[in-house]
Amino acid sequence: MVKSFRDLDVWHLSVELAETVYRVTARFPKSELFALTAQMRRAAVSIPSNIAEGRARDSTREFLHFLAISRGSLAELETQLEAYRQQLAVLMTRAVARNRALKSKKPAPRSPKSPPSKSRIRLKRRSQSRRPR
Repeated sequence: MVKSFRDLDVWHLSVELAETVYRVTARFPKSELFALTAQMRRAAVSIPSNIAEGRARDSTREFLHFLAISRGSLAELETQLEAYRQQLAVLMTRAVARNRALKSKKPAPRSPKSPPSKSRIRLKRRSQSRRPR
């Protein structure tokens, strides 16, 4: 018989997930500390927290409500993990391209330059018009 949230397997699994998120995000760059890292940690901790709070309520209806909130936090965490996975994929693609370039002793392809700004064009025209002819 379930007397406490601690008796729920889903609570234990969600605590393990939160611990894993904390371990993994500890390796994230410090520049991410107040961005993606903090969001992921909050979402991960929210999952078991809402399960525990819902179980402590007096009614099944409230418990189900808090389980729904936990599912929402899990979806939030999954989205953040996907965003981070996409960032890693871009970095891996760049690293592989640089590695190939180093092996072939050719410079790595650079991203196309953006068109010159209007102020650059004006400065260029001024400098050309001041040249003695």
